[in-house]
Amino acid sequence: MSPQVVVVTGASAGVGRATAKAFGARGAKVALLARGDTGLAGAAREVGEAGGRALPIPVDVADADQVEAAAARIEDELGPIDVWVNVAFTSVFAPFHQIGADEFRRVTEVTYLGYVYGTMAALRRMRDRDAGTIVQVGSALAYRGIPLQSAYCGAKHAIQGFNESLRCELLHERSNVHVTMVQLPAVNTPQFTWVLSRLPRRAQPVPPIYQPEVAARGVVYAADHPRRREYWVGGSTVATLIANAVAPGVLDRYLGRTGFGSQQTDQPRDPDQPVNLWEPADGADGQDFGAHGPFGTRATGQSMQQWASHHPRLSAAGAAGGLAGLAALAAKVVRR
Repeated sequence: MSPQVVVVTGASAGVGRATAKAFGARGAKVALLARGDTGLAGAAREVGEAGGRALPIPVDVADADQVEAAAARIEDELGPIDVWVNVAFTSVFAPFHQIGADEFRRVTEVTYLGYVYGTMAALRRMRDRDAGTIVQVGSALAYRGIPLQSAYCGAKHAIQGFNESLRCELLHERSNVHVTMVQLPAVNTPQFTWVLSRLPRRAQPVPPIYQPEVAARGVVYAADHPRRREYWVGGSTVATLIANAVAPGVLDRYLGRTGFGSQQTDQPRDPDQPVNLWEPADGADGQDFGAHGPFGTRATGQSMQQWASHHPRLSAAGAAGGLAGLAALAAKVVRR
């Protein structure tokens, strides 16, 4: 079989970069879409070292024409696109009343419309072939809004609704093009050092924190099993989404009390930290941020929930065995 052709947006850092490397390790031909030349070069090097072939393309995903041109170039140079993964995003850490209209619009254009434009470009090619997979990388925040991230949460909620609508249309057509979504937990990525922040202290992910490789494994698995409508990565994601479905009002009050402090460290924010809202963060000094953020000592590279999700038969067998053991123990106690 020929290697897969995979497109990853936001591939220069964080989850996108880890995902590109994971596909490269399988020998895929990986097109890397992002704005920062330094990060793209680093990602291309890692994909090549992992065993894949990389095609870095500087693209602002908020520009539909740039995304379409990139898709055309990818198919010219690498072949038909098999998998398209939308990851690229930006955000603003601030209370809503401190976010300007142009800033909110920019977050929406990148984080929501960037997914729409990527999906459009992929579908124009996949529908004619009646084959292909599109993976939308989401978040628990696609269901559960939290304070200080109104623009990002709004965009993730929009992606959720957009993806569900598109999936219904493809099912109606009985199409062999599949869309799925991966809802992520808090991840140790560089975003917390470059997202525009007006918080008094340094931004941080809300624990528990996972390494980007955990997210990448979830994305790759979803691309391989796209008939399932969505995947939840991490026990914290599962707990959040279930709690929000059962008692959203209680979560509103809880996050109103804790959501401000839990998203900030004890250290003051660096007023000179890079900002990637309008320009790539690696543009000023040529720094390659890589996949990982500064919270490595607090992050885990494993998720038992993810393992169980990827091995449902073994998990079911283990659960059944556990229940049988408990039943036997209970019966023994009753006899005594």
